[in-house]
Amino acid sequence: MSRRPVVAAALLWTAGYVLAFSVQWDWLSVYISLFLGIAAIGLWFTRVPGRTAMCCLLIIMISAGYYEDYDRHNQTKLSISVEAAEKQKEIPYGLDGLITTRVDVDGDKASFTVRSDRDEGELFAVSIKLLSKEEQYTAQTWQRGDHVGLTGTLQLPGEARNFDGFDYRSFLRFKHVHWQLTVKGANQVKIVPSNSWTWDIVMRWNDQFREMLGEGIGRIFPAEQTGFMKSMLIGVTDDMDPLQFQQFSQLGLTHILAVSGLNVAIFLTCLLWLMRRLRFTRETYLLTAITLMPFYIAVTGASPSIIRAGLMAMLALYAAYRHTLKDGLHTVLLVGLGMLIWEPYFMLDVSFQLSFLVTIGLIIGVPPVNSLLPIRSTVWRNAVSITLVAQCVSFPVSIYYFNQFSLLSFLANFFLVPIFSMVTMPGGTAALILGFAYVPAGKAVAWIIAQINGWIFDLVDMSSRWDWFQTIWPTPGIGWIVCYYASCTAFVWFLLQKKRKKNEHQGPMLSLNLTRKSIQALRIQNAASIVGLPICILSLLLLLGLGYKPELWKREGQVDFIDVGQGDSIIITTPQNRRVILVDGGGTISFRKPGDEWKQRKDSYEVGRKLLVPLLKKRGIQRIDYLIVTHQDADHIGGLQAVLEQIPVSKLIFNGTFKPGIGVEKLFQTALDKQVKLVKAFAGDRLQADSETVLSMLAPVPWDAAGGLRLEKEQNEESVVFMMEMSGTRWLFTGDMDQASETAVLRMLEADWNLIIPPVPSAASANINFAAPNVQRKITMTTIATNIDVLKVAHHGSKTSSSTAWLDSWKPRLAVISVGLLNSYGHPNPQVLSRLEERDVSILRTDRNGEVQMRVKDGKIQVRTKLIRNEDHALN
Repeated sequence: MSRRPVVAAALLWTAGYVLAFSVQWDWLSVYISLFLGIAAIGLWFTRVPGRTAMCCLLIIMISAGYYEDYDRHNQTKLSISVEAAEKQKEIPYGLDGLITTRVDVDGDKASFTVRSDRDEGELFAVSIKLLSKEEQYTAQTWQRGDHVGLTGTLQLPGEARNFDGFDYRSFLRFKHVHWQLTVKGANQVKIVPSNSWTWDIVMRWNDQFREMLGEGIGRIFPAEQTGFMKSMLIGVTDDMDPLQFQQFSQLGLTHILAVSGLNVAIFLTCLLWLMRRLRFTRETYLLTAITLMPFYIAVTGASPSIIRAGLMAMLALYAAYRHTLKDGLHTVLLVGLGMLIWEPYFMLDVSFQLSFLVTIGLIIGVPPVNSLLPIRSTVWRNAVSITLVAQCVSFPVSIYYFNQFSLLSFLANFFLVPIFSMVTMPGGTAALILGFAYVPAGKAVAWIIAQINGWIFDLVDMSSRWDWFQTIWPTPGIGWIVCYYASCTAFVWFLLQKKRKKNEHQGPMLSLNLTRKSIQALRIQNAASIVGLPICILSLLLLLGLGYKPELWKREGQVDFIDVGQGDSIIITTPQNRRVILVDGGGTISFRKPGDEWKQRKDSYEVGRKLLVPLLKKRGIQRIDYLIVTHQDADHIGGLQAVLEQIPVSKLIFNGTFKPGIGVEKLFQTALDKQVKLVKAFAGDRLQADSETVLSMLAPVPWDAAGGLRLEKEQNEESVVFMMEMSGTRWLFTGDMDQASETAVLRMLEADWNLIIPPVPSAASANINFAAPNVQRKITMTTIATNIDVLKVAHHGSKTSSSTAWLDSWKPRLAVISVGLLNSYGHPNPQVLSRLEERDVSILRTDRNGEVQMRVKDGKIQVRTKLIRNEDHALN
């Protein structure tokens, strides 16, 4: 600790934050921290045994107290209680304050943050629904620093409604925002421009300067590359193509799209080179670079990663100016410690974590890895070691947040990052500067850069389509991450020991007088190094295997009713072989009319890409064995497009019809392009998912399946309905079937149409197996028992389904209704709820309970919900 105090202090301070965040002791406070600080100072100047360890522990507790006190004071100043806001949902509210962020106008929505004139400067996230194109033009004139008066409805930010889901309430809280204000129409907004000298006005000028740079980029670069160049050069990601971002993300290249240390290094290199060419003295160009760095940080967006890189650069430049530049590790940890003291919530920011971890990893790891690589060329050896260390260090954090890793990531970073750093970034910057001086000259340089970008985009697009190189990882635990870093460190250490001994054997023999004890120690050390390397490799492989398939030996089924709003999506995982069945994928319904094109947002919310796919990845679902599309309405298939694009699917089971529409056509075309087997399912088909899970299809009724697809615009009555038996439990999944379909199914059962095919020899031979969309099925004539444990209520609880006869026939014990919160349809219908309650059926609803998870083992169903009734209970 005394040798490297900055390193020790930074690590201990971070450990204190982690402790406070994990444990949350109420007795910790800043006063406790002050007391412990005095105790630590006094202890350090004594000669008590173990004082170093005791001081380390005190520093951790001081840090924990500081974080706990900071977090405790991050509370709303409004007199409205959270409980009252939860009950009332939307509260009429008038707000006067100052706009503190850039006004983002996207389609028919304008959003920004306002600091209130009262309530101790409470911050509000404001969202304005724009009612006309004229209002959109008006909103584009609003700026940071304007004084604003608003009238709207106040509500708490939405919390996570699914397990492992994105929690918007926590996201805003870590930005010190506790309330959302929703305003309908720009006529409820009164703007008073402010020209007084405030920090917000200074930031407004920065916004205007960034906007001017963005317009300059748009003038010289092709429209399809403008968003990419804005993101790379000035950190403006608003115009970035979502598909292109996804492709870069799949290859592990998102750091290229975020302004970070690479940009700072290139900026400084170009700046220093230019000033040297202009014959500036060493002291002058170093001080000039230090002065310009804060402006560069502000212009590029001031994200945690760019702040880290900029502050490190300023410290390094100052140290060079004073001729004291020595230790990069001290510099980065000193900057990190300062940032954490200034804003403790930086610890939770993924860009902060990745930026510091990779930088520290490069400082510590590149020299030893360099010495191990058998590459003679210094340039190539440095390039390989930097890429290798960066990949290894960032891997656990990347899979923790993004749950994916491409096996092509190393090659993509090795070959493409130098092109972006040595060509695209400096060339794009030069084109931008030339474009302001003389547009044709800027366009000429931009054309060259655009051609290079185009070739790279084609390569990225092609590589991202190779699904077999994409791996999906469930979110690992902190313990796994610690073990991973420890194993990697041990692996490199053992390799260094092995190389050192090899060099010793090749060197001149020295005559040493060794004692018996010294010889024994050398033998033990040699044996440990010989055995240690294989053990280290095996432990690392075991860790990776456990991280990739943590539930491989789990022997319980699971059914998750995902809250996708007004729609259905159900994930079924079988107890044997962990087969995955996804039933529907939710979807966002659009009611846009001709002439409403101005309402279209740049990156509109899409439930598959924004909600369903991230959830599937976080849960480690690497392949979907059966994708069941109950019918083709938008609220059931809209999210499946993203699923097919990002997660491998073996078979797609559907009702054998085709609903005309662009979305449906694109979905099936994607399935064909991905070589997914299309399967028509009808009453009488049976799917043996594993030895404990059988799906028996009850609807739609059979028709000429040997023919082509039948066009069917009205899909509800064609819903795929099936009963599932899993580990001694019975489930009924109903899609959006109506009462006519219910009656048809009941009549078939009454006529002794048994839709359960007799058991087959093995699960492998029992799978629906066909090379073409046609299905081979058998129908035998016996009766089935109709008591079930869980009923998925049809059509979100609509009055058109769940008839009295249907409920009396199946006698469910528990009903799940997948329905959107505050939906405009009035679902679920009170009559349906009444019919269920009259039969003593327990009801769970996604609008009230959020996601509903059920675990199945030995004939028992364990239930838990994300919201409200969140306690576990069992169906025996």
